[in-house]
Amino acid sequence: MGMRFLIAAVLAGMPLASPAEVLHVVPGPQTLAAAIAAARPGDTLMLAPGDYAGPVIIDRSLVIEGNGAHVAGPDQGSVITVTAPDVTLRGLTVTGAGKRLDELDGGIILSREAHRAVVEGNQLLGNLIGVDVQGAHDAVVRDNLIVGRNDLRVPERGPGIYVWNAPGLLVEGNTISRGRDGIFVTSSNRATYRDNELSELRYAFHSMYSNELVVEGNVSHDNDMGFAFMYSTRVQASGNLSMRDVTHGFFMNFVNRSSLVANEVREGGEKCLFVYNSNRNDFEANRFEGCDIGVHYTAGSEGNRLVDNAFIGNRTQVKYVGSRWLEWSDGGRGNYWSDHAGFDIDGNGVTDSPYRPNDVIDQLIWSQPMARLLTGAPAMQLVSWSQARFPGLLPGGVVDSHPLTKPALSGVAAWPATQESSR
Repeated sequence: MGMRFLIAAVLAGMPLASPAEVLHVVPGPQTLAAAIAAARPGDTLMLAPGDYAGPVIIDRSLVIEGNGAHVAGPDQGSVITVTAPDVTLRGLTVTGAGKRLDELDGGIILSREAHRAVVEGNQLLGNLIGVDVQGAHDAVVRDNLIVGRNDLRVPERGPGIYVWNAPGLLVEGNTISRGRDGIFVTSSNRATYRDNELSELRYAFHSMYSNELVVEGNVSHDNDMGFAFMYSTRVQASGNLSMRDVTHGFFMNFVNRSSLVANEVREGGEKCLFVYNSNRNDFEANRFEGCDIGVHYTAGSEGNRLVDNAFIGNRTQVKYVGSRWLEWSDGGRGNYWSDHAGFDIDGNGVTDSPYRPNDVIDQLIWSQPMARLLTGAPAMQLVSWSQARFPGLLPGGVVDSHPLTKPALSGVAAWPATQESSR
């Protein structure tokens, strides 16, 4: 009884934690910084509409509700820097970051202490970097409008969202335009990027040295390049759309044990899909349409599975220079090729003749471009005719032994196919 009495007395003498408060903040040059300094962890700052001065540092767990409030930096450094966990920034308009890329000047910076931060429903306009996630774990960046800068040279511009070492990150529903890359990820594993719209950029989505990523339902349109994955493993990309991107729809460089499923390239540019030294990947039910080259496959890529994909209206369906035979079908099903004039006598949805997209003349022209001047010569036509009728003369290449009679359904919803280009 004595010990219980002592514990009860100690607990009775302890001060109770103060409940979190809602603090109303009015516009002014230093009112936001002062409100942050006066707040206690767990408080909510309700900002009245108007202008607030940055830069500010949020060093305690707070919720800041912007209600359209405008936080403006002095055009140098970063505007809002979060150095505490469990911070929520919502409904702010943020401008006025500096333009030093070596200093990572940005609108909102989530430092390595800013775990579980939530950045949602904000407008980040004209900043070098929109949101910079520098080491914060389990953060959420959602439903923001991010418009970068095109008044600088491309190497001097920053990404809309920059990610480094941020496992557990969720980036969804953002609209990002201008700047260099829409979303740039480096050395950051286990994250989800979905339902973002990305336009007027160099790369829409660009990841390097990042594994176990889920990239789904994103739309890239009117960029130099759509989705670029580099030096990564176990990437799952599904339901993404690349539309009117100039050079590549999907670019895979040293990517292994990953999947590209139910994506689409529409009104493509130079290459719908580029596969470079990427191995043991699964390409299934994708639709590649309207590119100069449907798929450029090179640099020793092996062990990849391609099935149920549709290659439609590409000037050259496949570019592959190699002496090995690559089989692009699996389990009796191959891919759909819009230029394959095959028959399906038994009506099983698979044509009765294999598809070989390239011959030795193609390979000669790719390796010796000046040979294109001789493509109309009788000798070249004779070689092409002979190889078409005697495939054993071919030196190797891609063969689809079970081409499909119609394309499989794409997993991409009918996004605005009639939308005019913003370029």
